Amino acid sequence: MATSKAKKKRQKLVREGRLNPEIKRSPFALIDLSSKQTKTKKGYLYSRKKKNHQEDDSFFAVFFKFSHFIHKTL
Repeated sequence: MATSKAKKKRQKLVREGRLNPEIKRSPFALIDLSSKQTKTKKGYLYSRKKKNHQEDDSFFAVFFKFSHFIHKTL
């Protein structure tokens, strides 16, 4: 196959000691997105279900549970 003008230009830059523009290319440009799948209806429903039913691991919830435990034991 024939080499494109852009590829010839890149090769010439590398031969002359300049930086190869392919190095600066984002790593996301090389990812194959054809294998990526969208969520199914079941996946969407599951994420909605989990959204409002998370465990409360905040500092205040743990602190008040602990302080309630201390007052109970005294």
